[in-house]
Amino acid sequence: MTQIRYNDLDQTLSFRRLSEIQVPSLKKILTEERIGTCSINAGGGIQYNYAALPVDDELISLLADLAEEQQLITKYEAVLQGNRMNTGEGRMVLHHLTRGECGWTVEEEGQNKRSFYMEQFERIADFSHRVHTGKITGSGGAMFTDVVQIGIGGSDLGPRALYLAMAGAYAGKGSDRKELSPPFLRARFISNVDPDDAASVLKEIPLESTLFILVSKSGTTQETLTNRQLVINYIREHAPEIDPSRHMIAVTSQTSPLADSDDFLESFYIDDYIGGRYSSTSAVGIALLSLCFGYEECVKLLKGAHEADLLAREPVVTENASLLDALIGVFLGNVLGYRMSTVLPYSQALVRFPAHLQQLDMESNGKQVNRFGAPVAYHTGPVIFGEPGTNGQHSFYQLLHQGTEKVSLQFIGFRNNQQDIDLETEGFSSRQKLNANLAAQIVAFARGREDTNLSKNFPGRRPSSLLHAETLTPESLGALLAHFENKVMFQGFLWNINSFDQEGVQLGKVLAKQILSGTPADTLLTAYARILGV
Repeated sequence: MTQIRYNDLDQTLSFRRLSEIQVPSLKKILTEERIGTCSINAGGGIQYNYAALPVDDELISLLADLAEEQQLITKYEAVLQGNRMNTGEGRMVLHHLTRGECGWTVEEEGQNKRSFYMEQFERIADFSHRVHTGKITGSGGAMFTDVVQIGIGGSDLGPRALYLAMAGAYAGKGSDRKELSPPFLRARFISNVDPDDAASVLKEIPLESTLFILVSKSGTTQETLTNRQLVINYIREHAPEIDPSRHMIAVTSQTSPLADSDDFLESFYIDDYIGGRYSSTSAVGIALLSLCFGYEECVKLLKGAHEADLLAREPVVTENASLLDALIGVFLGNVLGYRMSTVLPYSQALVRFPAHLQQLDMESNGKQVNRFGAPVAYHTGPVIFGEPGTNGQHSFYQLLHQGTEKVSLQFIGFRNNQQDIDLETEGFSSRQKLNANLAAQIVAFARGREDTNLSKNFPGRRPSSLLHAETLTPESLGALLAHFENKVMFQGFLWNINSFDQEGVQLGKVLAKQILSGTPADTLLTAYARILGV
């Protein structure tokens, strides 16, 4: 294998050349022909269109040079081969191994990791089938109708986003329509340690027919274990005839204190090689989604993600959507000064997808030191936010169009509805009106509009990309998920940082434990705890 070099972004010749290039005018280069040609297959029926981004052939050539100089594809191959690319924790990065008909595997201490993940999927498929057929029931004999995932961070955001996106896709259209009802389970989520979060769920569900999934890799996550006990106490108080252990399964590691516990109906396993924010296609997400939609639908999701993973190995940047997306993102951020990026899905099914991407990107690339612990002299991960269109248009688009902050935009859209309810008025359906707004926003951001009244002047030159497909299906959803995961990975390699640890979340946990133990080392902790009633 080619020897891998690790250089900071500002030490590369290609980046210095990018910093000196004449940036093309977005208003001039955005043409009808360009919209039809600047498109790359991103897998799962998704197309990545970069027509409304300020890049021309010369600039893309320099981006390709940067990708080669920073060995992005070589480093991705090192991830797939099981190199310990998580340098901070000395771990491999193996979430790609969970997806599709994967053609590679990794051995670790005599264990075939691909086989391990697939074994868990087989166990999940069997368990969900037994739930759906009534072979596994609640302690009173009732078939399960609802499932509640108890987790936080990556154990909540990704699975929640995927559940909401797949619910409409599963319902289908016309004669193929399948209602999301028993034997398939309806999902809810408890994540925040704020008891009001759990209360809002527990008061709405039928306890006798609800299955809980406790997700904690370590088995020690404070918020998750607290919510687990809150649920158990609630069941004992309001339905003492129910045995909580017959209504709860665990997704955890084999070395956690939760593994093989009699307190759970069943346990499914993950390991330290799949980080929380990358775990939606592991048992963390698949256990929930199998119970809600059947394992066959999960296979489609995994297939789409795997297709995107394979496309991400392509060395030609104009044939590799996630790679080009990553390169242009770094150009916008580190050369043109765009320090914020907004994800704008014109799909209500993706209502929580921006929140998942916020964690994926900001937890992965919110770093100030390189892979070797030395400070970097440039900006790394951007601030990520988003909201579905057209809701966002009536919220923060004002700042995007006429504000002083520089924000890059990523739109997501689909030609067709997931479901069969629509309305036609004034000669257009609701879907057509939605997509008309999407098309209008891309052009409005790029071209703007001149007006002598400066309050009505739109500067334009706001760069955006578009990820689009015919319909949001499990396959396209999987590809969409993998596209952003691979984009974040490539950008981490460009910045020479470790995208796979998250030390930044640890300090607050340590200080909180000090307060709760009654021995805070800092008087400031005592003072704030006092006014908050701790």
